[in-house]
Amino acid sequence: MTPARRPALAGAYATFVLFTAFAGQFWRNLLGWWGFGAAVAIVVVGGILLIVHVRPRWIWRRTPTSTFAFLLLATASLAWSFYPGATALGLAICAVTTFAAVALVLCLPWSRIVASLASAIKWILALSIVFELWVALFVREPLLPNFPDFEVTGEKLPMAFYWSRGLLLHGGPIEGIVASRNLLGMIALLGIIVFGCLLAAGSMRRAPGISWLVTAGLVFALTRSSTMILVAAAVAVALVFALWTRRVGAQHRRKVYWAAAGVLAASVAVLVFSWNLLLQLFGKGEDLTGRTDIWASVIELAQQRPVAGWGYVGYWVPWVEPFKELAVRKGVTYLQAHNAWLDMWMQLGILGLIAFAAIVIGALWRSWFLAVDQPRDVAGRPIPYSAASLLPLLVLVALLGQSLAESRLLIEVGWLLLIAIAWATKRRQWSNDPLPAEPRPARSHAVALAEPPASSRPQAAPPAPPAPPARSTPPASAAPPAPQPPA
Repeated sequence: MTPARRPALAGAYATFVLFTAFAGQFWRNLLGWWGFGAAVAIVVVGGILLIVHVRPRWIWRRTPTSTFAFLLLATASLAWSFYPGATALGLAICAVTTFAAVALVLCLPWSRIVASLASAIKWILALSIVFELWVALFVREPLLPNFPDFEVTGEKLPMAFYWSRGLLLHGGPIEGIVASRNLLGMIALLGIIVFGCLLAAGSMRRAPGISWLVTAGLVFALTRSSTMILVAAAVAVALVFALWTRRVGAQHRRKVYWAAAGVLAASVAVLVFSWNLLLQLFGKGEDLTGRTDIWASVIELAQQRPVAGWGYVGYWVPWVEPFKELAVRKGVTYLQAHNAWLDMWMQLGILGLIAFAAIVIGALWRSWFLAVDQPRDVAGRPIPYSAASLLPLLVLVALLGQSLAESRLLIEVGWLLLIAIAWATKRRQWSNDPLPAEPRPARSHAVALAEPPASSRPQAAPPAPPAPPARSTPPASAAPPAPQPPA
């Protein structure tokens, strides 16, 4: 491998990791579990090679210990797990996802990670549009996966079993290559966040950036996901408060925080007193598409083992108790609690909730101050804010909003992005280098969290001017001519 090709290969690996974390169902539907296993093997082997090649420096004070506390608790749950085999499988999947996230953060600058995140989202959005168009024009009926993990009979299957319903030309909802309109809506929302931040930071060319921003917005609309609309609203509110906090400065933040508390209280009041109206507005039944029944079942199960839970499992496995009949609706067995916090309570009890909340709160705390604190150069002088510093906060708010209706924060891309943000912001916390306002002209990607700007890096001292030659008596040949007497 030539030195010139190493950054490109590292970026391609990071894009593949993020694409696989986003679109694991794509690999399973297209190539089956063996194909998905091959993709995971590429992720693991590539991560090992990346670490061996880069040999990143390990600094304990820049490491979020909450990650290790959670992993230790999850591993210890093997001792009391009601389903030890499923727990071992879940731990292996969690270890691979965590390893991939940590390898990216330790070995790549944040600019490369964000660029790869943008690339992965572009691939998923583009392939989803092409895929849905192909199904609508040529298949003209709902499409099943190539390798279904259920028995196909002559009976009518629930629509949740299909890869795509082929409704693109009818205005949606569309599922895309990820086979889920809620997940595709989340990917489109992350695309809006990432492309918007890169455009504002000057890290994307204007025309392509606007094109991808419009594409993400179009896909978001076609998913017709009520959950993601509410999550997008939460992201917009977080953006407004972050920009407001920047504007008022560090001395006047208290009024912003009081306003945020008021908005939160008002939101809770609207939910309590206008619940039925909101359900009608979003076209939802009183059971929230079966979610309330699932929540009730999960809460009942969690109350039987409230302290340490039933054992870590991550994504539910349908072949063991108590998951076989825990969440069944209209012939579909759901494999998550549709709420990451209830899911964690059921799996690891109150201890797990505390460990999980420590990761989330730490990452959110650091992301917030990274977004709103005035950056300064090495001399302590303030420099302009960067739109790039808003990205970790907005992505994390989107993940947390999704966690109230989905459990994906515990698995796949949700867990990977959570760990990546937690580790990247922790490493940034101990760095004296601020986020620059704009990327360097030679770059086409996002501003790095891990890399200091050129203006704030210690510069080599300029070469000293040459010393003047020692004064000496000029030679006779160089002496000026003696003045001549006037004629």
